[in-house]
Amino acid sequence: MKLEKAAAQLEALGNPTRLQLYRILVRAGDDGLAVGSVQGRLDIPSSTLSHHLKRLVDTGLVTQERQATTLICRANYPGMNALIGYLADECCADAICAPAVGKALA
Repeated sequence: MKLEKAAAQLEALGNPTRLQLYRILVRAGDDGLAVGSVQGRLDIPSSTLSHHLKRLVDTGLVTQERQATTLICRANYPGMNALIGYLADECCADAICAPAVGKALA
């Protein structure tokens, strides 16, 4: 993952409404949720929800699929895992990490 993409995703999640929206979709699993259901859970106007969803879609954290007249939103789990991996991949790369608690006590 490139720095710019990670920064854009983290910036998108830095908004409290978008973070709450994203967590709702992550919890929904692979089936996702209809936009109307998400709106009911967040209790925000549809135009506001649309704005926040667009930002999450544009950064690759959320996907959308039209099923007849219903728009289904899903967390993009590979995108989420890539971001988490980007943050953790170089943990302690320039330092010696402290031993795990179990090993330290042994």
